[in-house]
Amino acid sequence: MIAIGSDHGGYELKELVRKHLQEKGLEVKDFGCFDRSSVDYPDFGVLVARAVASGECEKGIVVCTTGIGISIVANKVKGIRCALCSDTLSAKMTRLHNDANVLAMGGGMIGPNLAMDIVDTFLETPFSGEEKHARRIRKIAQIEE
Repeated sequence: MIAIGSDHGGYELKELVRKHLQEKGLEVKDFGCFDRSSVDYPDFGVLVARAVASGECEKGIVVCTTGIGISIVANKVKGIRCALCSDTLSAKMTRLHNDANVLAMGGGMIGPNLAMDIVDTFLETPFSGEEKHARRIRKIAQIEE
């Protein structure tokens, strides 16, 4: 299951992502927001991050206007490695090297076609499993302790 969430600035892109994932047959848990009314991104980013950290959802996608604020929030949750991506190469590399489990995007920064390519790349790219990358991820986890 994929957790998704956004603030009002990312609402339109989140809705497109949700529909895209459902059309691909993926199960999606939408943590809001649910309309364009002004809301605070921390309220939704933390819900997605906690769902991923707890194992309730396999991966997460968060969206705000720039993707910056909501990615900061997600990364405050222990066990989350959230990457802000605005191109497919970054989405691929953060999965291969960082085993990122949450993708952040900026709804005001990228268009829908690119966003869907980023989402697909992020979800379809496995972690490389290379020891040097696993070692670095363990060091990140140690910092959280």
